[in-house]
This record gives sequence, C-alpha cells and structure tokens, in this order.
Amino acid sequence: MAALFGARVRRLRTAAGLTQAELGARTHVVSTRITQIERASGAKPTLELARALDAVLGADDLLVELWPYVYREAFPDWSRRFMEYSERAGAIKQYAAHVVPGLLQTEDYARAVLSVGRTLGGEEQLEERVALRLGRQERLGTPCRPELWVVLDEAVLRRPVGGQAVMREQLTRLLGTASEPHITVQVLPFDQGEHDVMGGSLTLLTLPDGSETAYTEGAHYGQLIEDPGEVRSFALTYDRLRAAALPPLMSLDMIRSVMEDNHRGANLPSRSDRRRLAQEQLQQSGGGRLRGGGRRVPGRRARP
Repeated sequence: MAALFGARVRRLRTAAGLTQAELGARTHVVSTRITQIERASGAKPTLELARALDAVLGADDLLVELWPYVYREAFPDWSRRFMEYSERAGAIKQYAAHVVPGLLQTEDYARAVLSVGRTLGGEEQLEERVALRLGRQERLGTPCRPELWVVLDEAVLRRPVGGQAVMREQLTRLLGTASEPHITVQVLPFDQGEHDVMGGSLTLLTLPDGSETAYTEGAHYGQLIEDPGEVRSFALTYDRLRAAALPPLMSLDMIRSVMEDNHRGANLPSRSDRRRLAQEQLQQSGGGRLRGGGRRVPGRRARP
C-alpha cells in the first residue's frame, strides 16, 4: 500500500508539472521526504501530510482515502486481518472488560484511551489514531451497517476515562444507542462474579459468507482465532456472557444510574431474577430476538 500511495503521488506530481523540491516546499517538507514517499522508503506519511499532498495535487481525497491502508502496514498481520474482517462483518459481537468499544466511543473518550499507550509517538500520531477510530464508526450510519451487540463489564461504566465530563458524555452516547435498531448494549454487573473472559476482551465477527472469526485482546496483546472449533467455543462463551448480563432496558437503566451517580437507588433485579430472565431469553424460539424488556425485532430468530 505504501508503494501504491507513492506511485499515485509521483503520477499526480508529474501531471501537475512539479519537481519533488517544489512539491516539498508547497507541503512544508524537505524534498527528500517526497522522494521517500514516492519510493515507499523511510517513514510512512502522516495523515497531515497526506491531506496536504491531496490538496496541493488536487487528488480529490484519493490520497487521504489511501492513507489508512498505508498506516495499517505498521501493524502485525493478525491485527491488519482483524481490521479488514471488521470492515466487512455483517454482525459484530463484543465483550468489553475495561473500556467502551471503539465503535461506540466519543471523540474525547477515544483521545483519552489512545493517549495512554506504549507505542504512542506523539501528539500527531495520537490525532491520526483518533481520526482512524472515528472513521471506522461511519460505517454504523451506512446501509451496509453491521448488527452490533456489546456487553460491557460494569467496570467500563465506573472508570472515569478522561475525567468526569468526558465520561458523562460517553455514557450519554451509550444511552443514545437505545434508539438504534441495529445496536444492542448490555451490562454485566460486578455481582455476577467470575466468568471465562475476565482477563481481557472478546470480539466475534460474522462475515458475509457466514463464517465467524474471534478476536481476544489484553492490554498489550491481541490474538485472531480462525479455527472453526475454537471460534465455536468462544461463541458459546459469549452467549453465556449475554445470558448473565442485564437485559438491554435494565442495562440502560444502570448506565443512566451511574451517570447520575445514584447507583444504589437503581431498580435493578437480583441475581436470581436475572438468571430467570436470562433463561427466558435463551428459550425464546422463533419470531425474532428480544431487545430490552421483551420488544422483538422482526425477521430475526433468537440465538441460544
């Protein structure tokens, strides 16, 4: 992708009648930087430079649209495959142990999360990562949007990432998902106790051909699982998490209660009541899956 990006820059520069030095001057970099980009050698272009090149060369956003693919080449193969699968997935199921999943993060929350990493190279790289994360969210508003089901550990709601103001905005964003028919959010309370994914987060992707892929992630590692047997095992684990979590409407009540700092006054069911509700959900057969409080979504069969 870096070679393709460089070839496009060279072709556009030549068509514009500019030398490498002239293009460098107009984009505020030295001519050797343009040489490196065109030869796909040295450091990869930043998002800011891609935008500048696009504007100077009149590329009509071509270079900006190519840039994320160039940027991803810095990631391991398994990480790039996961990103590619995510962009094509028709259904995304996630369990988040520590932070709100990227697809539902606000800009300020994303910036706070991405600013604490061992690999962060500075403010410019931080803004690039934020831009990429927000860009991936755009798919949720398109006709080919995926069905998104998220189970949040209670810790996700209670850790004030970015401070109280940022966290309040993020919780408000989560409450707003109630109006989105393709997004379901559940909360797994602390009193549910131990479970199989306590050490990290889990994502299950259903691809257009019906195949599934699993992805597990910790603070400093990630693993893509494609073996069908292992994926089925993770799918069963995820179904158990969904069954143990609060139903969607009760989850929204808990999010609202945490946001209002009034958790003790929340009208939440006991653990035994939740277990009974979960069994009822899992035993539903036909007509559609349940969304908070028993409301059905037509045309979908409940999955055990």
